[in-house]
Amino acid sequence: STASHVAQADAEAAAAYFAALPYTTTVRVVETDTVPVTELTFGSVRVAAAAGGTEPIGQRVIEIPEDAERVKLHDPRATFVAYVPKGSIAKGEDIVTTGGGKSMACATCHGQGLGGQLLGDASVPPIAGRSAMYLVRQLYDLKGGARAGEWSALMAPVVAGIDLDDMVAIAAYVASRPVVSKP
Repeated sequence: STASHVAQADAEAAAAYFAALPYTTTVRVVETDTVPVTELTFGSVRVAAAAGGTEPIGQRVIEIPEDAERVKLHDPRATFVAYVPKGSIAKGEDIVTTGGGKSMACATCHGQGLGGQLLGDASVPPIAGRSAMYLVRQLYDLKGGARAGEWSALMAPVVAGIDLDDMVAIAAYVASRPVVSKP
């Protein structure tokens, strides 16, 4: 592969450069009862349907680009709207900050402001301001055992007591949080 021809010092310099870049959120969370009817386009990106219309959100997250053309052009500054059910941010706040009787407070591992932190020699990732869809997928995969990464075993008891509705609420709250600086 091409990467095998990169000197170790160059790879480390590139990693340090990218690790130092500030993370900025590209998602805006909106609580609603109805969402635009959507369709898949250019790959697997969900966008508002050309025919228009709305439908009930139900108990799901619908995340669409604010400007589909920017996403089509792979613009890294493209922004998205994450539509979530009404009341989900408050419900998610309870679970995220206290465990809600179902889990443990996320800040225990992900740090104050959910900006990530060092635990021993390991770095726990920041989650504040991440894509709501991404967060639901990760929680779902962790609970179902589809994730087998380094932290999966530690997350297993954290997600054991939550259901899909809780995952949507957690994602709504976490995605709505401002990004904090890295530890």
